[in-house]
Amino acid sequence: MRRAVCVSSPHRERLSSVKNALRGRTGLAVLGLSALLLTGCGSAGSTDNTSAAEGGATEAGGVSGAVAVDGSSTVAPLSEAAAEQYRQTNESVNVSVATSGTGGGFKKFCAGETDISNASRPIKEEEIAECEANGIEYTEVVMANDGLSVVANPANDWAQCLTVEQLQTIWGPESEGQVMSWKDVDPSFPDEPLDLYGAGTDSGTFDYFTEAINGEEGAIRTDYSPSEDDNVTVQGVSGSPGALGFLGLSYALENPDTLKLLDVDGGEGCITPSEETVQDGSYAPLGRPLFIYVANASYQDKPQVQDFVDFYVENSTEIAQAAQFIGLTDEQMQKAQDQLAELN
Repeated sequence: MRRAVCVSSPHRERLSSVKNALRGRTGLAVLGLSALLLTGCGSAGSTDNTSAAEGGATEAGGVSGAVAVDGSSTVAPLSEAAAEQYRQTNESVNVSVATSGTGGGFKKFCAGETDISNASRPIKEEEIAECEANGIEYTEVVMANDGLSVVANPANDWAQCLTVEQLQTIWGPESEGQVMSWKDVDPSFPDEPLDLYGAGTDSGTFDYFTEAINGEEGAIRTDYSPSEDDNVTVQGVSGSPGALGFLGLSYALENPDTLKLLDVDGGEGCITPSEETVQDGSYAPLGRPLFIYVANASYQDKPQVQDFVDFYVENSTEIAQAAQFIGLTDEQMQKAQDQLAELN
């Protein structure tokens, strides 16, 4: 029986890009993807008498069942690419990837509703306490690296690089109602109204950006258009000449015709976000690791979860390339492998 990789609707168009990347970069056949996207997630089941949620062994000696993934919309394309590549080796496992935002994903994860939580920031103290209260033990695994990008509309021909101080001027809480046009940011800029888009409060991107730029997590002006779905930011910025937004680097690289990627000056000159500048730390302060949190009980008690997570780590370089993220360093890869070995 064919098993579908279930993907939430905001990411279906993006997964088509992943499909093309998979075809070009990994040589994997993905001819069944279009049919996959039409397959209902609710129809997936187990190939034996074991429930899909519990999983088990198939007659052929493989594993079957369901793997529930939720959380960050930034990390979702990475896990979607992992699920699609994994399907090429095991069609009896149904990997579902949803996007509740990093914070929303941890709520479900700490309630025991998911096996894996995608996160674009480390888990917070209050989330740790919630998991502990519910008896959820977990392992934090860095799966890729990302640069948080600052993007403008392609019609913007005046800004090529913004300093952290200018970003503070634009996004700081005190700027609400005061900094309303590009000219308010820099006198050399035109008197074009600022139209701001970015991550919502349940997103790890929101937490990371506000702390890195404004010096305090959650500190930001409220008169902007927030969303936990980075695709909404892409649409907003691409549709307004004076727009500015922040989102994961992969989304900016995936939309070069509709978004203008800006350099950022963190004090050492203007730096373009790229694989090299993120991994070497020069793209500061907006370079970051991306995480998955694996429920230890799921990994140890559900063969399909262990099989998928092991595959995810072993093939992380190809998966990151397919999803247009930045791969792990050798040190990060070794740490991830060691973490999983400790769970066995």
